[in-house]
Amino acid sequence: MHPLFGQSEPTRLHTAKRIVVKFGSSILVNAKTGEPNREYLLSIARNIQELLVHGAQVLIVTSGAVAIGRRILGLDGAKMKLEEKQAAAATGQVALMQAWQAALAEYNIKCAQSLLTAYDTERRRNWLNARATFDALFTLGVVPIVNENDTVATSEIRYGDNDRLAARVAQMIGADCLILFSDIDGLYDKNPRQFSEAKHIDVVGAITPAIEAMAGEANAAVGMGSGGMRTKIEAAIIATSAGCAVAICDGRGLGALARLGNHGKATWFEAATDPKTARHLWLAHNLRPQGTYVIDKGAVTALLAGASLLPIGVVSVEGNFERGDAVAIKGKNGKIVGRGISAYSSGDAGQIIGVKSEEIERILGFSGRPALVHRDDMVVGAIVE
Repeated sequence: MHPLFGQSEPTRLHTAKRIVVKFGSSILVNAKTGEPNREYLLSIARNIQELLVHGAQVLIVTSGAVAIGRRILGLDGAKMKLEEKQAAAATGQVALMQAWQAALAEYNIKCAQSLLTAYDTERRRNWLNARATFDALFTLGVVPIVNENDTVATSEIRYGDNDRLAARVAQMIGADCLILFSDIDGLYDKNPRQFSEAKHIDVVGAITPAIEAMAGEANAAVGMGSGGMRTKIEAAIIATSAGCAVAICDGRGLGALARLGNHGKATWFEAATDPKTARHLWLAHNLRPQGTYVIDKGAVTALLAGASLLPIGVVSVEGNFERGDAVAIKGKNGKIVGRGISAYSSGDAGQIIGVKSEEIERILGFSGRPALVHRDDMVVGAIVE
């Protein structure tokens, strides 16, 4: 098995700093036995170790819990009721995580489980909590492993496939590379399983209606997975608009990450911008402020220099808002300085303005974050005008 680094000219995978890798059921689970492919997981763990050694941060989005669980419970996959599928997911998730943990441990990599629903990626407070957790795990050198929480997800608020979940998580953590591993090596102008003359698309600069049409009608992939090419295109739209490049490629066979890193066959979707710029534009133009922080001159200077908004620099709080809501930030002269996501509700913020961050726990009775608005959740300057 070839190493990921040192074999060829650098690719997007080599230069990425924060990478999300999604694995479909059909490549993780043995179709005959219904068990995790342990040799495959070991090869991926080796590749992930290479990425970590070279300074990248990696998050895994894994499918396979239902496929594994239905084997353990002796269920017929074609006839499962919703509650049986959820039971299979709950049962299989344990075995799936054990397999990932064992493989990563062979390379001294720590991992953590996170089960999310569509609700968690759409509701601001849940979104902030999840992102803060992932940031903490990255800082501690841990590889987060994410799956959809099928046990509590409903048909009305669920992804049903992990392609779009992976894209939302990539957006959440500010990833610059999303890899969607499946059983097909990218996008074709026609269905390659039906048309021998179908041509592979290597790079997509922009996702146009013509590109979307190439994905064909929504359909379940052959085998155990639930995501077809259309869901992958939908995922690419989400991720590229957030500044994240996307690769759709065949993940079958040992060393799939190394293969991609050595210019393996794939369709790359170019990011529309970089993650930081995309986030700033989103903060500036897509959120309606629910309240306002009025700040002193020193805080204005600090924010323009790239600092977070600390309680000590705030002179008043206007409006009623909850933690995770958007807020405007303005000087005492009424001029808007910035906009961001508040780490506190208006009620709690009103109690701690003008004090040092070390005093927050004593005043509120809990250990909150030191900043009212973290610099990563804020945009300042002319862009907010």
